[in-house]
Amino acid sequence: MNKKVNKKSVKATVTTVLNTTKNVASKTNDFALNTTEDVVLGTINVAGQWQKVTDKALKGGLKLMANQQDLVFTTLEMFKSQMINSKKRFTKLFA
Repeated sequence: MNKKVNKKSVKATVTTVLNTTKNVASKTNDFALNTTEDVVLGTINVAGQWQKVTDKALKGGLKLMANQQDLVFTTLEMFKSQMINSKKRFTKLFA
């Protein structure tokens, strides 16, 4: 049961397998790089959109806070004037 191994055939087979492996690894690497680039660019795009939304929300929130602050001060001024008038009336009633 002695079989002779053809060294040239084995070497050619190994070379073919190695070349195929290199090609597959290269294609896989290219695919991974392209996919990663697409994901990163998509993430940057979405982050930019959210940044715009956040900017609008903050500007709107600041306007709303300014309006509420003005409303509070206006209300306090009205309350103050009413208190002053009420004090004058109470003074006239009980003095």
